[in-house]
Amino acid sequence: MTAPPAPHPTLPSTIDEHSVFRSLFAANPDALIVADARGLIVLANPAAAELLGYSVAELVGLNVDALVPDVTRPRHAAYRAGYARHPRPRPMGTEMALVAKRCDGSEVMVEIALSPLQNHGLPLVVAAIRGIGAYPRVKQALQRARYGEHLAQLGRLAVDSRDPQVLLEEVPAIAAQALQVDQAVVFLLEADRLRFRVASAVGALGSEEVGSGVANRPDTPQGFVLAEEQPVIVEDYRAERRFEVPGAYLDAGLASGLAVPLMDRGKAIGALEVRAREARRFGDDELRFLQSLSNLLSTRLQRAQSEEALNHAQRLESVGQLTGGIAHDFNNLLTVIQGNLQVLEELPELADHAWGQQLVGAATRATKRGAELTGKLLAFSRRQVLQPTPVDVSRLLHSLADMLRRTLDQRIRIDVEVPADCPAALADPGQLEAALLNIAINARDAMPEGGHLRFQATPCAVLPREVSDELEGQAAPDAGFVAISIVDTGSGMPDEVKERAFEPFFTTKEAGRGTGLGLSTVYGFVKQSKGAIAIDSRLGVGTALTLYIPRPGKDEAPVADDGSAGQGVPEGLAVLLVEDEPEVRAVVSTFLQTLGCKVTAVSSGEQALLALGPEARYDLLLTDIALGPGMRGTELARQAQERWPALAVLLMSGFSSELLEADRNAPPSWDLLRKPYSRDELTRAIAGVLAPRS
Repeated sequence: MTAPPAPHPTLPSTIDEHSVFRSLFAANPDALIVADARGLIVLANPAAAELLGYSVAELVGLNVDALVPDVTRPRHAAYRAGYARHPRPRPMGTEMALVAKRCDGSEVMVEIALSPLQNHGLPLVVAAIRGIGAYPRVKQALQRARYGEHLAQLGRLAVDSRDPQVLLEEVPAIAAQALQVDQAVVFLLEADRLRFRVASAVGALGSEEVGSGVANRPDTPQGFVLAEEQPVIVEDYRAERRFEVPGAYLDAGLASGLAVPLMDRGKAIGALEVRAREARRFGDDELRFLQSLSNLLSTRLQRAQSEEALNHAQRLESVGQLTGGIAHDFNNLLTVIQGNLQVLEELPELADHAWGQQLVGAATRATKRGAELTGKLLAFSRRQVLQPTPVDVSRLLHSLADMLRRTLDQRIRIDVEVPADCPAALADPGQLEAALLNIAINARDAMPEGGHLRFQATPCAVLPREVSDELEGQAAPDAGFVAISIVDTGSGMPDEVKERAFEPFFTTKEAGRGTGLGLSTVYGFVKQSKGAIAIDSRLGVGTALTLYIPRPGKDEAPVADDGSAGQGVPEGLAVLLVEDEPEVRAVVSTFLQTLGCKVTAVSSGEQALLALGPEARYDLLLTDIALGPGMRGTELARQAQERWPALAVLLMSGFSSELLEADRNAPPSWDLLRKPYSRDELTRAIAGVLAPRS
């Protein structure tokens, strides 16, 4: 006998169905509003009031247009009209992320689902609104973008300010603002290393006034950081057992902390500490950000201590040490930030999101400024990677003069004097043009009322005696030099200024108008190009700067550009990616996958060699040079090509010195890519190493 069908479940007779539905509406965690055909809100739940900043009573009767930012209101009105003609359910997450306008005029990123009730006999639409600002992926990307902006801000300050005290006072403020914490303090060790001095602070405890002292003992928070010489994260001060937590921390309601040592030539000289009232407030992103601040501050303090004792050449070397100290971490951080921003910018949820795109754009510009800062430091410390080729000097000078005529004051007359038989110069064309432009800008500033700017170039068999010692023991090139001069009729320089003209950070311009990096950059470029530079200036007469650039030897012929490097990356390219930094590895993997590559990503040279077994079929090895304590990328590339001679190799690094070493010792078929880089730069680099194999 067949059992009767189970009855349809119904509500108990003691429960009112309408009460249940009203309770569900009110208790829903998503913001819910019900609007009629005119766009007037007829119902709203408490979650909507909280998200949008109104009371429930204020929302009822309000037109939904009031919840739309002014800039997108016309587009929203057109969308609502079209939706009214063809109502349909729209699930959450299938459309773009939107922006809602709150009662106080602020904006919040949201996702919206729509459910028309016409099929149920009601001329209404239910809108479920969910704030996505707290989504982990969005929150993390925006947080990293904010960190990048603050790092670039401090980097610009480090370059622009000659006084280290300015930077010292700004670091706690930037740390507190970027990390959104309650306290940030910089501690510096006294000369006897027995006590710390509070050098600068934001929101510090009463006992930590600037100038006050703190004992340097390993059982104190600061002393423990110095003893460990590595970052320390405290998830909960109440549960901390590694050192004694001051009672003032707990009395102030502090729950968690993060501290990193300030290092000078491998020796701890202080600590940078931040504290918050929330437990477990700090993670890897905050740690990397604070380390970058610490590196910038440490290197700036280091330079300040040694600057007075160094002569001209020693000043350049100190800047080289500064650059080497921060380049790897800073460039890796920029690679992660820049890569994630590019991925974030292309997310469908942000495609039409004006505010989100604005945030991403600002952060992207900040990473580019950070990269430009590193590039300037590399230039005048002579650690940039140059690609010298024969340069047509006449064409370069005429092109530069044409550009300057369109951009400089029309009262400045510009002439070019180059003989028809002027030989080529052996230099990096982009860097040579940048050096000449730097000098031309200085000349413009020296002629505020107009004047005459003249570019000249002549062959030069031997260097003049006054600059011949600049070759620093190197033999003069057999082919001689090309002397490129930029002459102005400006105000000229006194002798004391002329003697310091090439020093890094030296400038006679008013605050905010110059960094002192211009002529230092030119000097570093010329010396790295195995040339020399001379300056002749007289007050009231003008200045002449002459660059002596080597001529190409017999074997140095111009490289023809067949355009093959611009053909892009072949679909399905098999790439073995080797990168020890997990976040950099993730960014580069994403770049390669969007280019249609088949990616195998590993973290060490040893793992890469295992992947290069007998059955391996890879087209390209893309490897960082520094791979932690194990095998270096250059050795990995050498062994990989011994096994697979047809394997293309592309090396990458944030260390300029590593790239220079690889540039000297690597085979010509290996190309070099400097961090940070964009997806387009990666594409061009890959196309460049694949072109000879096409």
